[in-house]
Amino acid sequence: MTTAREKRLREIRSIGKRLFGIDSLRKGQEQALLALTGGHDVLAVLPTGSGKSAIYQIAAAVIRGPTIVVSPLIALQREQAGRLAGEETGGAAILNSMMRVSERRAAYDGLERAGLEFLFLAPEQLQRPEVLERLREAKPTLFVVDEAHCISEWGHDFRPDYLALGDAIEALGRPRTLALTATASSPVREEIVDRLGMRKPKVVAGDMDRPNIWLEVVAVKDVDAKRRRLLFEIEGEQKPGIVYVATQRRAEEVAALLGENGIAADFYHGGLARGERESAQEAFMRGATDVMVATPAFGMGIDKPDVRFVYHYDCSDSLDAYYQQIGRAGRDGEPAKALLLYRPEDLAIYKFFAAGGGLKTAELESLVAALRDGERLDNRKLAERTELSRLKLSKAAAELLEQGVAERRADGTLAVVVAEEDIDVSRVAEEAKARARRNYERLLRRLDGMRIYAETVDCRRQYLLEYFAQAADPCGRCDNCMRAPERASSSLPFPIKGRVSHAELGEGIVLGYEGPRLRVLFDEAGEKIFNTKYVTARNLIVRSH
Repeated sequence: MTTAREKRLREIRSIGKRLFGIDSLRKGQEQALLALTGGHDVLAVLPTGSGKSAIYQIAAAVIRGPTIVVSPLIALQREQAGRLAGEETGGAAILNSMMRVSERRAAYDGLERAGLEFLFLAPEQLQRPEVLERLREAKPTLFVVDEAHCISEWGHDFRPDYLALGDAIEALGRPRTLALTATASSPVREEIVDRLGMRKPKVVAGDMDRPNIWLEVVAVKDVDAKRRRLLFEIEGEQKPGIVYVATQRRAEEVAALLGENGIAADFYHGGLARGERESAQEAFMRGATDVMVATPAFGMGIDKPDVRFVYHYDCSDSLDAYYQQIGRAGRDGEPAKALLLYRPEDLAIYKFFAAGGGLKTAELESLVAALRDGERLDNRKLAERTELSRLKLSKAAAELLEQGVAERRADGTLAVVVAEEDIDVSRVAEEAKARARRNYERLLRRLDGMRIYAETVDCRRQYLLEYFAQAADPCGRCDNCMRAPERASSSLPFPIKGRVSHAELGEGIVLGYEGPRLRVLFDEAGEKIFNTKYVTARNLIVRSH
């Protein structure tokens, strides 16, 4: 007898092939889809290029009713929605702050009357009462959080509305929830599940290893040495590639440095106008730009399979972010390189960013005062009444919600739920400061993980994979394994210091591996460098016996 699970699996596979041309689903995709269509909330942690988007697209066709997709960037929303524009998939629309009133109305009408399947928006939109109310009326059956690591990475500082997504899910009637990310350590996974209020959650985790990416760290003593090494590496590397930096100003400076040295480079950061960002991204995607110098937001969800390197001019603020970023290299499966130019002093910039921007007692008092009379105020009116910036208002609101002083009504507006005489704003402020201190300590732990990765003398890949709770042996495909061959695995085609033979060049000794390249010192012909994959596939070099 055919079981319910087998029926669902047949339907899932049939929809994948019929609507999206997917001949066979990967193991992680099937596991997530079976759990989701079986009634579970799901957190899917699957590496870049594993087809995470197909999970919610197929699930939406199985689970009848509208699908809300929370996506962090407008460019990413457009790309995702563009792929689902056809009538067969149910159609897609976007809701963001840049849209005209008529466009917003058309999106709502599509959801409520025309059977629109997908609506893409950022978490900030869900804090607008009118948005939440219109979505609630549409009765969504699936709520998707794409790039869900942003809850942990961004929610505690500059995008606190990520922390309120659980309230939005509750206000929408608790549709089934799917969270998707390429990287998440155990603490990040726990926070995602908790913040989204997932019920009966299933965590599906795929193989995190990207063996085609060579891992390397180069210690540099000062900024001048870092600039020189960056130029040296990029000039000799196959293009295209991405260089990540910590600040907007540095993105422009490094791009200028590369341009002055004859490298076709451009920069990308959040301070650019939308048209400038889109133009820069489009040029990189079509190959007009060899190197994109960017702050961390660039590349999220961008499908460019032939990126040959990802260099970090500055450290990332965590291993979660670092692994997410280097995963944008070598998505075509061909050899690629991840290089970190490391100065311990560079980690201090993140400590500086985290040290400021805390909430003051007076700021919390102004929000509490504005909410006390029970009037329903949206964020715009609250900002006018309190004279707080949008970011400060979001942080203050998140703090009141976190401490149980306020709750969010069904229409998305805030309401104080504690009796006026029982509200001790100074106590709330102290708890906010304590929470800020805990977040700062959390940042220090994340930075320490990054420091250990940069300074370890052991296998870098093993350290990374074990951080993501995946057992691993020394890889033989990082700089430390190359320097310490006794730790490398037997997966190397030729052992380091082992004897090899070439039909024309004769006998020689393997000196080591540099990314996709093999270095051999021949007895008579001297040192030569080969493409490892090429010479092994054609048996041009063999082990000597």
